[in-house]
Amino acid sequence: MLMFEVLPQAWIPLFIFLARILDVSIGTLRIMFVSKGLRGKATFLGFIEVLIWIIVVAQIFQNLDNWLNYIAYAGGFATGTYIGMYIEEKMKMGVQIFRIIVGQESAELSEKLMEANFRVTEVDGKGKYGTVKVIFSVARRKRWQELADIVNTHAPNAFYSVEDVKHVSLMEEKIHLQKQNLISRILKLKKGI
Repeated sequence: MLMFEVLPQAWIPLFIFLARILDVSIGTLRIMFVSKGLRGKATFLGFIEVLIWIIVVAQIFQNLDNWLNYIAYAGGFATGTYIGMYIEEKMKMGVQIFRIIVGQESAELSEKLMEANFRVTEVDGKGKYGTVKVIFSVARRKRWQELADIVNTHAPNAFYSVEDVKHVSLMEEKIHLQKQNLISRILKLKKGI
């Protein structure tokens, strides 16, 4: 590759290290987009990821006698994994379902969650130590800490788990838009438009 022939041999391990950080970070984000059903973004990132990987592997095969390239490749992979997870965590994309199992504090907890505009569904259950409530709430991932704080404050003994949701039929924003559309349609009918 002509572009890399101008690079001094000493810089090739650094190039490999940085390129692996980039392509593995992109790969982590691509997997996140795949799990959320974002095909276009996942496809584009997949193209970029593999293009970088091919360039890196070509450099390794052209410089098989330099053991630092192998260390740079492995180190870039490990660092890219860490950075990709960090970026994914900071993006806070998507929707999650929260399952909260709570005892006596369920009424107060449900009320506090609803006051904070979380959608709440309660189901009666029975646990090892008696009756419980299972509270389900679906919310945007960026609200995870807010929900956890409410649970920890109003039901500190509650057990909860969180997992990503690929598709949700109606989130608050969609419900609000549908109400606005319905109201505007009714007003148009009333005005005779």
